[in-house]
Amino acid sequence: MKRRPEPELMDEAEQARAYAEEDFSEPNAHFIELLGDLAEGPLDGVRALDLGCGPADIVLRFLRAYPSAYCDAVDGSPAMLEHAKAALAAMPGLAARCRLICDPLPSQQLQASHYDVVLSNSLLHHLHDPQVLWQTVREVGKPGAQVLIMDLMRPASAGWVEALVETYAAHSPEVLRHDFRNSLYAAFEPQEVAAQLAEAGLASLEVIVVSDRHLAVHGRLPSGD
Repeated sequence: MKRRPEPELMDEAEQARAYAEEDFSEPNAHFIELLGDLAEGPLDGVRALDLGCGPADIVLRFLRAYPSAYCDAVDGSPAMLEHAKAALAAMPGLAARCRLICDPLPSQQLQASHYDVVLSNSLLHHLHDPQVLWQTVREVGKPGAQVLIMDLMRPASAGWVEALVETYAAHSPEVLRHDFRNSLYAAFEPQEVAAQLAEAGLASLEVIVVSDRHLAVHGRLPSGD
């Protein structure tokens, strides 16, 4: 099934509010579990970067899981970051270890070769040019930095898209059902992501399928040796 791109930013107030209020605990908890399972070495005291942080649920889960870690979180949608600010304000102990950055990718506000861990959840399918993400990952991570990117995986048919929408968004607001459907059409297949990594010089990263609708990219950046 051919990919059908969608808008890069979720910047409408209603859309951002619906997304922030939706229960994404299952996939978001899965993301943190994958990070722990796939990490090659300890994550205590690391400085992480979350690309496309949205309302910051992944950031909060990461900071709870790793109490000595720090995380910068970037998103291009001011509407989304308003919800992230509110979530962090409710947890000042975690907020002290987080910095929110409002900027689309590629961002001039991110320091090169600065991060021990680079994370992203559900950003890749929004990008019209996926190399924007992969070049950012390569530029901002330290040599040997750990990477975990999780995203939706494009189904093989329109019927499969509708089955996933009914399975996972049957009781969601219509705006989220609409967005989920569009996101499935906009997502990439695993072999497409593998080709993107090869183009970006990131053959050290591996693409794996982690659910009926998600793929993940994990591993370490080239060490520079």
